[in-house]
Amino acid sequence: MRNLLFLGSLLVLLAPQFAAADDDAALEAIQEYMEFTSYGDGALSAAQVQEAGLASFFIVDARNSEQYERGHMDGAINIEWRQILAHRDELPTDRTLLLYCDTGLLSAKAQFALRIAGFEKAKVLQGGYPAWITASATN
Repeated sequence: MRNLLFLGSLLVLLAPQFAAADDDAALEAIQEYMEFTSYGDGALSAAQVQEAGLASFFIVDARNSEQYERGHMDGAINIEWRQILAHRDELPTDRTLLLYCDTGLLSAKAQFALRIAGFEKAKVLQGGYPAWITASATN
């Protein structure tokens, strides 16, 4: 249910952008992604990330630079979510990309864009950086 609400919220936020799109190929790619991806496919919990180990991921902090400077996950690079496609040449395609923000909402937008652009291994940290801090404090 939580994933369904998350997906619904994401679609509501992105709908105005897609409604204005005139590019049929882009709309077809979006539709294909939405029809064939599973609900939990694009998200990982902090526990799953800890279990796999940070070294398993290429980590992108999708928050702004001020938030990144105040604290970030070890090994994370900072690419604000709005700039993710402009920096896609800097991202590996052979490793799982783990994107996070403060809630998961903005990183989910970046993840959605990357998935449409062909980055099949792009994932979002559920609950964002606060979930990571909480999980790290308990271990």
